[in-house]
Amino acid sequence: MRARILAVGNKMPNWVQSGFDEYYKRIQPMLSTEMVELAAAKRAKNPSDANLAQYREQESQALLAAHSSASREQLWVLDVKGKMLSTENLAVKLSAAMQQGDDIALVIGGADGVAPELLAKADMTWSLSALTLPHPLVRVVLMEQLYRAMSINHNHPYHRGN
Repeated sequence: MRARILAVGNKMPNWVQSGFDEYYKRIQPMLSTEMVELAAAKRAKNPSDANLAQYREQESQALLAAHSSASREQLWVLDVKGKMLSTENLAVKLSAAMQQGDDIALVIGGADGVAPELLAKADMTWSLSALTLPHPLVRVVLMEQLYRAMSINHNHPYHRGN
C-alpha cells in the first residue's frame, strides 16, 4: 500500500518541515508515503467571495489532476465538515484499504478549502479536529496520526491508547 499526501502550498516554515520529516521517516517501513506539493492559486489582496470560490476551484482541479484515479487510489479529503475519526478507527480504515489492495491519496486543500466538486469525488471526507488548525500544522498532525494508526496496525508500542 502507498499513501500520497496531495497538499496545496509549499515553502513551509522550518518547524513544519522538521515535524513532518520526523514522522515521514518513522512511517516508511510501515507505509510507503509520498508528499506531492501543488502551488496555491495566486490571491488578490482583498479577495471577494467569487475570488475565493475561484481559488478553491483552481486548486481543486490541480488536486484532482494529481490524484491517480485510474489506479486503485482512494481519495480521502481533509475537510472541516468531514467525519471525525479516532486514531483506532483510522487504523481500521487504513487496514481495510490495505486488505482491498488500494492506495490512498490524502488531500490537504488550500487555505480557503476545496471545491464542492472535489468533495463529491471523495471516498471519504475526514476532519482532523473541530478546532481550526493553522494550514501548515495540518501536515504535521496528519503525518503523526498516520504513523500512530500504522503503529497500532503493526503492534508497535508508540500508541498507548485504550
